Parts: sequence; structure tokens; C-alpha cells
Amino acid sequence: MATISIIGTGYVGLVYGAAFADLGNHVYGVDINQEKVKLLQSGVCPIFEPGLEEMLQRNLEAGRLEFTSSYAESVPNSEFAFICVDTPSAFSGEADMRMVRSAAEMLGKALSGHTIIINKSTMPIGSGDLVSSIVEQHRNPDATFAVVSNPEFLREGNAVRDVFQPSRIVLGSTNEDACAAVSELYRTLDAPTVVTDTRTAEMIKYASNAILATRISFVNEIAQICEGVSADITVVSRGMGLDPRIGPLFLDAGIGFGGSCFPKDVRALAHMAAEAGTHPQLLHAVLEINQDQRRRFVHKLQDILEDLNGKRIAVWGLSFKQDTDDIRESPAIDVIRMLLQRGATVIAYDPAAMENARTEIPDLETAENQYDAVDGADALILITPWNQFRQANLGRVRELLKTPVLLDGRNMYEPEDVRKQGFIYAGIGR
Repeated sequence: MATISIIGTGYVGLVYGAAFADLGNHVYGVDINQEKVKLLQSGVCPIFEPGLEEMLQRNLEAGRLEFTSSYAESVPNSEFAFICVDTPSAFSGEADMRMVRSAAEMLGKALSGHTIIINKSTMPIGSGDLVSSIVEQHRNPDATFAVVSNPEFLREGNAVRDVFQPSRIVLGSTNEDACAAVSELYRTLDAPTVVTDTRTAEMIKYASNAILATRISFVNEIAQICEGVSADITVVSRGMGLDPRIGPLFLDAGIGFGGSCFPKDVRALAHMAAEAGTHPQLLHAVLEINQDQRRRFVHKLQDILEDLNGKRIAVWGLSFKQDTDDIRESPAIDVIRMLLQRGATVIAYDPAAMENARTEIPDLETAENQYDAVDGADALILITPWNQFRQANLGRVRELLKTPVLLDGRNMYEPEDVRKQGFIYAGIGR
């Protein structure tokens, strides 16, 4: 079993750190945020991810998982060091690599013996070379290292399952021995492994997220057409998905994609494409359709209510998807801001993300439960498809609403069933 340092304890680093410890390795979780480290040391999980807190506490108690702010305390003892820091979008769309640069510098200064450095964060093409050059510049002359690109493919809300049941392991490096050593860390997971050069491995990650985002924007554009020609996108999607050349995944029309990956990765890939002298028109269209879907959603509500000024709107769902508290690039945040700009008041409910949403909208009014949110509201809009919304008592919702308007941003409900209960109902592409 290996000794591993995980640099960065966000969604990716924390999940992989706890998972590698669960597989029997000794893992150091390293983060410069000392308050966060103290929380983690006490067994408090700072993010909502099903199964993560239990795994975190189990491995802390077993002594396989430690958290620290010190590179010197962890890295010299580690055979592997995973870089799992954030790479958010810069203003131009390119990935902001400041945290990666800082992590590489601090890793270089702390290296002792031979260490394999693994780029787990989503990083632009060529980042393997960048990390290598920074580490080389700062390393102790007696220390040696190799760099491997090993992109992650976790889905928030399913991250723990995705670590232990990966669809594939991608490894990229010029050092075959380093790739083989990293591959050994995943051996018990029995997943298909793609071994390639560093830049191709980095591109696999971006291309994967870009095609998934493209499928979502494609089906949402088809949904817009369906509304214009009186077709039902849910049946269209099913009919398309039965074709084995197409398949059913990521063909659910809705309010668009969000989160920490698809928007920033498509923007970053478009930026890299332009820098490489190509014209990424499809990638730009994917992003434009996604933003347009949010605006159309608000316009649809305005058409139903005629005027949003002074209206009280209940919002179900704030996280960008169900089973997470992550509100980064969440459609709900954009929609709420547009509603407020048009003079509406908003009261929202989400099972996990209300505290995080207040960091984006500090004066956001929230309810203790989904039914309190709709009490006296002029309309209910559903944005995040949590299961508890699917199972809601719509008869009770109808009684609590001031006016029976239900705008379904995820096509969660059957239109005729809802209309029979007295609602004015509208979905996406139906």
C-alpha cells in the first residue's frame, strides 16, 4: 500500500483522498485553508456528497487519513502527490492556473527522494509540461520526480460511486514506469485503462465534458423547436435514444447545464482552440444555447403571469443538480437574479444548498421546507430535480399557491396529470 499526498481538499481531492484511504493506503489531505483543515481533522465534511462523510470518518478513525496545512509534513513521506486544486475560469475563458502554479512550487520545495506527481485537476493542454518545469525549478537537487496526467471523471452526487466504479482510468506521461505505478493504485477497481502521452490525456478530459455539454445544448435547442411545432421533446428524446448510435444519456431537455465542470471546461477548450488558430464555433454555440435556455425560462414565466413586478415566486432547487450542495454556475442563481431584476420577490427551498446560495445572493429569502416556500406564492418554478420534489403532494401545493402556476424546468411531472389537479403548467419543449 502507498503513501499519498492529496493537494487540495475540494470536491475532487476530498473524495479521492478518502477513497484511496478506504483502499488501504495512507493518505495526507493537504490544504492551505487552516480552518478547513481543522474541520476535516474533527471529521466534519465541508461538502454535501452522498457517502462521503461516512467514508471520511471511517478512515480518520482507522488512522489511514490525515489532514494538514503543511507540505513539509506530508510530501516528503509520500510516493505519490495528486494535484487536486481548483482551475476556475479566468475573464477570457481560459483556466486560471494560479493555484496549480502555487501547488507545483510548494511541491517542488518539499520533495524528497522520488515522487510521482499526478495532475488530477482539469488543466489546459500542456499543463504536464508546466507543472514539470515549475517543480524542476524549485526542487532539491537530490529529489527526483515524474509527472502523470490522470484526469477525473466524477459526477457530483455520484462521486463516491464513480471513484470505486470508474468507467475508465486515463493516464498520460512520457514516463512509462510512472504510468505503471499510478495504474497500480487503481488495480483493484478493475477498470479499462487508457495509457497515452500527457497532452492526449489532458484532451480526453476536455473533449469528454464538451461532448456531454453539447448533447445537453443540442436537445435543448430541439426542445425550443418542439415548442414551436407542437411536438413533445420527452418522446422525441426517447425515440432518439433508442438508436444505439445515439443512446439515451444526456438527452433530457431542461433549463441547461451548470456546475464546476461543463461551463468552465467548454469555455477553456474554446479558448485553447482559438489560441491554436482554429475556429471553435460549435463550442461557442453550446454555451450560447445554454445561457439562452435560462432567459427563455424566465420569459416563459413572464408570459404566463403577464407581469413579474410585485409577484411572489417560489423556487424549488438551488444546487446545479440534485444530490449536491454545489451552486457554482447553477441555473437557479441566474434565474433568481433575473426574477429579482424584474421586480419579483423570491422565496426558495433546497435540501442542501441554501447556505451556499446565500453566498451568491446574500438577501435571498429561504423556506424551512418545500411547502412553506409555495405558501401564498403566485407561481412555483422547479429548477433542481431532487427526488423529494418528484414525490411532493401536488394537491397540497395547489392549495397553498395563490395562483396555480407550475413551471417545470426539468420536465419532472406529466403535464396532463398536473393540469387535472388544476394547475397552469408549462415544461420545456412540451
